[in-house]
Amino acid sequence: MATGTAAQKHRRTTWHNWAGNITATPARVVSPASVGELQEAVRRAAEEGLRVKAVGTGHSFTAAAATDGVLVRPQALAGILSVDRAAGTVTVAAGTALKDLNRALAAQGLSLTNMGDIMEQTVSGATSTGTHGTGRDSASIAAQIRGLELVTADGRVLACSEKENPEVFAAARLGIGALGIVTAITFAVEPLFFLTAREEPMAFDRVTAEFDQHVAENEHFEFYWFPHTGNCNTKRNNRSQGPAAPPGAVSAWVEDELLSNGVFQAVNSLGRAVPAAVPAIARVASRALSARTYTDIPYKVFTSPRRVRFVEMEYALPRERLVEALRELKAMVDRSPLRISFPVEVRTAPADDITLSTASGRESAYIAVHMYKGTPYQAYFTAAERIFTAHGGRPHWGKVHTRDAEYLAGVYPRFGEFTALRDRLDPDRVFGNDYLRRVLGA
Repeated sequence: MATGTAAQKHRRTTWHNWAGNITATPARVVSPASVGELQEAVRRAAEEGLRVKAVGTGHSFTAAAATDGVLVRPQALAGILSVDRAAGTVTVAAGTALKDLNRALAAQGLSLTNMGDIMEQTVSGATSTGTHGTGRDSASIAAQIRGLELVTADGRVLACSEKENPEVFAAARLGIGALGIVTAITFAVEPLFFLTAREEPMAFDRVTAEFDQHVAENEHFEFYWFPHTGNCNTKRNNRSQGPAAPPGAVSAWVEDELLSNGVFQAVNSLGRAVPAAVPAIARVASRALSARTYTDIPYKVFTSPRRVRFVEMEYALPRERLVEALRELKAMVDRSPLRISFPVEVRTAPADDITLSTASGRESAYIAVHMYKGTPYQAYFTAAERIFTAHGGRPHWGKVHTRDAEYLAGVYPRFGEFTALRDRLDPDRVFGNDYLRRVLGA
């Protein structure tokens, strides 16, 4: 194993995730500067009987990356490795941050088709946990993968695509870190395009009554419901001819920095200190955002700054069950003593063919519930999870949930396919941890 800056080692360093709800103390941390160094780190850990986990920027709310063994930080494995304009693909090193990929692609006149609303994550972390945006026809980031390479438990590099190791490709696009450490990903890309975003306040009863219509009429539709109110804010993103017409500097600062980050931070802090004030705060906050329309390149429309820290649970439901489940969630909040200062987010995704994707084999709608960092969230999440699971919900792999392998095997028809592949690729559980033991079984 190389030493020094090429593969830094820090003993007994405590790691914690972005939200601060997960910590781990690995035996050592390595930052390989090459795939070869990563291979050697995996081989050495296996020889020593240590588990190995790779961690990106820690935006998962679960312990998917936690380990008491060897923690791999892949950030030195970064950058675009190749662009194939004829094939419409780009190959990128796994430690690349989505924000850096988006900007580099835009500079070359290219873009991903769809993305989530946070771009701080590494590409491997985002895809391995199922990060998604919203889309009628375009699916998650993992569904845009056309090939990948991963280091397996024996230290080999395995290349996967629809033509090469297709059974691994079907699963490893969203592998939860259970099959190996991803080193490179090939994404489908397309020429840079414009999106026009239309944000509009709308009543809860109207948006739920018209939900199917909004999804059918828009390429990307999502909305936020503010608990303790009947108010929502909707967002519709559709392709346009341009030209770019971004929000004005003052408007962007008021909406994205002042209201969505600065004031939002303050009101959440107030709500945490004085829970009884939350409903009144929610009524004011839900009316603070106004309608606006703007046009820009994709990543500037899809993504938003997120500096207010929180803890999140998200479930994917069969799309036809969304409205019923959301109404049940609202009724539960209305009759409970809970005080919820964060809006509830609703998005959609088409069915895909990834073994453990939350949208695997079915059109899906997502309900995400949040609580401000440091605020007790267990009662709210437990009540919400009871509703989501009653509708056959699948928990987001990187967000808080309590489901285990027995439940998950019942909502994923191809669950056994994934676990059998894991048994073949990692029989000794070099990439195992407590989280994977719970969600995948021994």
